[in-house]
Amino acid sequence: MSVQTPPGSSVFSPGVRLLTVGMVLIVTLVAFESMAVATVMPLVEDDLGDLWLYGWVFTAFFLGNLVGAVIAGSAADRMRPAIPFAGGLLLFSVGLIIGGAAGSMGILVAGRVLQGLGAGAMPAISYVCIGRGYRPESRARMFALMSSAWVVPSVAGPALAGVIGATVGWRWVFLGLLPLCGIIGLIALLGVRTIGASEEAAAPSNVMLAVQVAIGAGLVLAGLQTSAPLIAIPVLLLGLVVLVPAFRRLTPEGTLRARPGLAATVLVRGLLGFAFFAADAYVPFAITTVRGLSATIGGLALTAATFTWTIASWLQARWVDRVGPRRLVMSGLVVIAAGSVSMLAVLVPSIPAWIGLGSWAIGGFGIGLAFAPLSLVTLAVAAKGEEGRATAGLQLSDMLGTALGTGVAGAVLTIAVRSVDSETIGLVAVFTIATAVALAGARLARGVPARIHHT
Repeated sequence: MSVQTPPGSSVFSPGVRLLTVGMVLIVTLVAFESMAVATVMPLVEDDLGDLWLYGWVFTAFFLGNLVGAVIAGSAADRMRPAIPFAGGLLLFSVGLIIGGAAGSMGILVAGRVLQGLGAGAMPAISYVCIGRGYRPESRARMFALMSSAWVVPSVAGPALAGVIGATVGWRWVFLGLLPLCGIIGLIALLGVRTIGASEEAAAPSNVMLAVQVAIGAGLVLAGLQTSAPLIAIPVLLLGLVVLVPAFRRLTPEGTLRARPGLAATVLVRGLLGFAFFAADAYVPFAITTVRGLSATIGGLALTAATFTWTIASWLQARWVDRVGPRRLVMSGLVVIAAGSVSMLAVLVPSIPAWIGLGSWAIGGFGIGLAFAPLSLVTLAVAAKGEEGRATAGLQLSDMLGTALGTGVAGAVLTIAVRSVDSETIGLVAVFTIATAVALAGARLARGVPARIHHT
């Protein structure tokens, strides 16, 4: 049997206190990794070279994420969530070791795949735990609390990563996370084990379909980055043939058509991830590599975005029942578009590069408004016992959108460097694409439910 908060109780009530602490700590771990790696990536590229693989370091992580999320979500409908959670923690740790020991960018990408598998499993299990362990009225507060777990990593992560990368080397950013992984993982596992297996019949496993989605997305991105058209076009088309049918089977019917309801919610989550992370992955690159500031300053732009993301998350927790998820999601996507447009100013030599901290803080506020309401809608409409499947579909769209966003951005930057030898022109295209996708997502968000009906 799973624990659950009684009506009107806090997320720190005795029955769920350990679970709450565990969920917050695991987000803290993933946040430290995310902030630290994004901060030192310009140093990694200086050391290992292969700029064309820069985007793949992020894309491989998110492709692994989507497979890990589906595997863990499906497993959580069949067994106690603690089992797939422990497996995800182990894969994440192995990926850190490979990343720290990587002698080439290709090996680093391989390590990031394993990290992604583990990092995808842990949030997926967290969603299942929230769905089974907390009453509906407590879930918005729990999502806001988990967003707050990014605050400390956003402050300490870039600064520590910048110092470590400049002194003992970027490899210790990966290896130094291992002790933290062990301690946090053990505490979180103690909380997750209080959640029992579902009492409902589980849906068939969709692991192979998730792998098919990842392979298809990888082929699409490989085709985009191939300079020879005779090779690029067939690879791109093959990727779409592999990707689209599998994605349709793993998501609610009508997702690609943005059918109002759960389908539109799932699609918009993917567009949200594409728009935000396509720009986010290259904010430090713009500030550090193009404008010449330190890696620490580049990381502080991510810190600013995390702060505003957290503030907006708490605001949406207070507003979502009154305003409704649709309006929050639409507003958040428009704000992300504004943040991406303002990042173009960083590329102008006569404008101080530190303006990027404020520019990307705008983007962070936008995703903070839009992210959690989409999760709340999904949990509200998920059938009992299928929380894992429903949230895995949401996570799949999220991670696929993020992987395609970072991958397309990397391909665009690579093409610009190859054709006109200009990183600046490439970044202009990256931030412009992020803006366009955010605005398209805002339009399609009209299909997101206007209200959440708790059951």
